[in-house]
Amino acid sequence: MKIALVGYGKMGHMIESCARNMGHEVVATVDVAAKDATNLVASGDSNAVAQAVKNSGAEGVIEFSHPSAVLGNLRALIPLGIPVVCGTTGWAKSEPEIEALCASSNGTCMRSSNFSIGVNMFYKIVEEAAKIMAEYSDYDVAAWEAHHNQKADSPSGTALEVARRVMNGNKSKTEMVFDAFHEKPKANELHVSSTRVGFVPGTHTVFFDSPADSIELTHRARSREGFAKGSVVALEKLSEKLKKGELSKGRLYGMSDLF
Repeated sequence: MKIALVGYGKMGHMIESCARNMGHEVVATVDVAAKDATNLVASGDSNAVAQAVKNSGAEGVIEFSHPSAVLGNLRALIPLGIPVVCGTTGWAKSEPEIEALCASSNGTCMRSSNFSIGVNMFYKIVEEAAKIMAEYSDYDVAAWEAHHNQKADSPSGTALEVARRVMNGNKSKTEMVFDAFHEKPKANELHVSSTRVGFVPGTHTVFFDSPADSIELTHRARSREGFAKGSVVALEKLSEKLKKGELSKGRLYGMSDLF
């Protein structure tokens, strides 16, 4: 498959390596700063991003850029008509707009806060655990995440999805709180805290705590490779399902639609 990469930082380089090792051809790398990208574009010039992808003859796009650039990129890339896989986080509130763009342009986008297969298994484990523990009022629940100090958004998209899964399982938690508490938390509040330090690829923990004991569920990434490989697998599956008619164009999809 001919793949274009939009965003050619550390993650983009690792995706390129994984894609080539999996037998794909990377026909374009597009970035605003990486001097080794095949296409250097001006910051905010999403039309130049789309033109570079179109000129490359790519059959699919993997977008891992920056929260400040992702919406412009998606607005330009989705109308090209080739499948777009997006791993940039920080735009959840704009998902309805992108969903509408997919429908109006007959484009296809697949987004996820985390493409790691292990993380997506972790989501399911967390939701089931929250459901089980919700039956026991002695146990409270909270979530915490840590990432490297170059990460641009907080909390991480993965932490938000973990929190959503907790709330799906435990209906008594109806509100996420990301800031520090300056008073006793309310029973319906789920505290989701973040740490940014050093070179941590990503750690996510859910705590179930009672007067008698504590249970912790943790996913700890060893490197970015799991995220990178997962994004390539996602593009493979998305393209395959579109060709087979198992998925339709004009939609915004998530990992649960592929696995």
